[in-house]
Amino acid sequence: MSPHASRPAGSTLPAVFWSRVERSTNAPAQCIKRSDRWETSTWSEVGTRVRELALGLLALGLRPGEAVALLSRSRAEWVQLDFAVFSVGGTTVPIYPTYTAEQVVHIVNDSEARLLVVEGPPQLAKALEMRGRMPGLGRIVMIDAYDSQDPTLLGWDGLVRLGRDQARTFGPVLAERVAGIRPEDIATIVYTSGTTGPPKGVVQTHRNHLAMLEAMAAVAPVQPGDVHLLFLPLAHSFGRLEAFMGVYLGLTTAFAESLDRLADEIREVRPHFLLAVPRVYEKVQARILAEVRVGSALRRAVFAWAMGVGRRVSRRRMAGEPLPRLLATARALAHRLVFARLHAALGGRLRFAVSGGAALPPEIAAFFHAAGILILEGYGLTESCPVLTFNRLDAFKFGSVGRPIPGVELRLAADGEILARGASIASRGYWKRPEETALTFGTDGWLRTGDIGRIDEDGFLFITDRKKDLIVTSGGANIAPQVIENLLRSDPFISQALVYGDRRPYPVALVTVDPEEATRLARSAGVVWTDPAHLVQQPAVLGRVERIIAEKNAHLQSYARIKRFAVLPVELTEEAGEMTPTQKLKRKKVAEKYADLLESLYDRERGPGPGL
Repeated sequence: MSPHASRPAGSTLPAVFWSRVERSTNAPAQCIKRSDRWETSTWSEVGTRVRELALGLLALGLRPGEAVALLSRSRAEWVQLDFAVFSVGGTTVPIYPTYTAEQVVHIVNDSEARLLVVEGPPQLAKALEMRGRMPGLGRIVMIDAYDSQDPTLLGWDGLVRLGRDQARTFGPVLAERVAGIRPEDIATIVYTSGTTGPPKGVVQTHRNHLAMLEAMAAVAPVQPGDVHLLFLPLAHSFGRLEAFMGVYLGLTTAFAESLDRLADEIREVRPHFLLAVPRVYEKVQARILAEVRVGSALRRAVFAWAMGVGRRVSRRRMAGEPLPRLLATARALAHRLVFARLHAALGGRLRFAVSGGAALPPEIAAFFHAAGILILEGYGLTESCPVLTFNRLDAFKFGSVGRPIPGVELRLAADGEILARGASIASRGYWKRPEETALTFGTDGWLRTGDIGRIDEDGFLFITDRKKDLIVTSGGANIAPQVIENLLRSDPFISQALVYGDRRPYPVALVTVDPEEATRLARSAGVVWTDPAHLVQQPAVLGRVERIIAEKNAHLQSYARIKRFAVLPVELTEEAGEMTPTQKLKRKKVAEKYADLLESLYDRERGPGPGL
């Protein structure tokens, strides 16, 4: 069947949803896990629930254009409420569940949300703690079971019941609302994750999202009925696009119950494709290599042989060349002896994977492709809803983020900044921030991405750095820190890296190491157990990091080489405010937190970091 054969009609998101419900009535739509069993709902059943929720919102008095904020992890109810809000002409405002109470207050007040939907008691506690500081907020709805006498609090079942009870009254109103939504109306305000400051809301219209869905349907190799496991945060545009594609293309969306059980759930769901951030693929590779290292000499030799075969196959496939018979035979044997286990761990029917949200190290993409799994990297921003470029099954380059998707134009400014325009660009800009909108979107129709890149002779885009992240040393050298960080992280022993050195004589680095790898190495050196702070100072661990950095420095120009480094005792986390929800470094926050340590790396008398 053609991937486009069951594409729904409509120029707004609710029109797309209700068309899908009508055309795919008895097909599977959503899968959720209850008591260790996966339960499937049809499009008809999901449509009934969305209708009840929409009627409930109307009964609560939600008017066209008013905002509903969602504070929850990714789950089926999130998507159901999203399309219920769209159907009544409302605006959805996603909020990351990891955000602090202060950030929740900022987003609710800034978006002027009338209703706040929270997942469970921890999120409700945040809302109640700050209730007095959100004067425009009317009701709070909790998704998980809840019973309260407070008239301003409402359980999920209560909202559904309200919709059922008021169906006769508000049914005609709902039909009018769906019919009255225009493509240029605001569908959602998505707040950026804030790597450089407080979150600001990107205004996205129905037209923006329909243009994006049409483009992705043309380039994404998926078919109606394909199963995918959604575990990305729906508060981020990458995860939201995955959910919207499920509706637009008639996919079966399984919702991950827990990231801690992701490996088990992938095997259970057996997805046809995966969307993930680079860190997921990096962890999978690190786990595989760790198992190989502790295996027998024979196992290591067989693995090395299989990878050699896989890389030769990869080069041929990338060049579009046929496989010689001998190489094809060796590839089949390598799969049976080595790679079949990886494919089985990913469900056994994975056709491809997608990486987005941050840069995927080329070495990771090459590793997986040698094992028979192609990771297609794309690129975009919240401001572009969110994709600008994408690799294809028949046209890809490791290290690149692909070619522009249909409907998107790219060009490079004089300083290398990537500029983009197209119908999917959220050209209405930032909510209530005209100055910042003018700076980013300008008056010429070109979005200023803030990223520096280059476009090769085949039209593939390569991201080289963030415009504002460029390091200028005291000697005047320009250094792109992300390039060096990706290079360091290409070794599985190093899990995270931050390069620092603006207005300094040379760059230095803070790194974290993979805990399992570091523990294993320390044990081999006779250290049976130690706390993390002591572990990372073990000579074996420091020596391993020093050798890795020296090796990577050999690939850099002299002025960009890391001169000194320090190993942090624990990994940088979102909870500590050091990473965004999509695992991007908050450089300013990390630099402020470790200011003394960074300063010490420039003082050899008291600095703890080894020199190179």
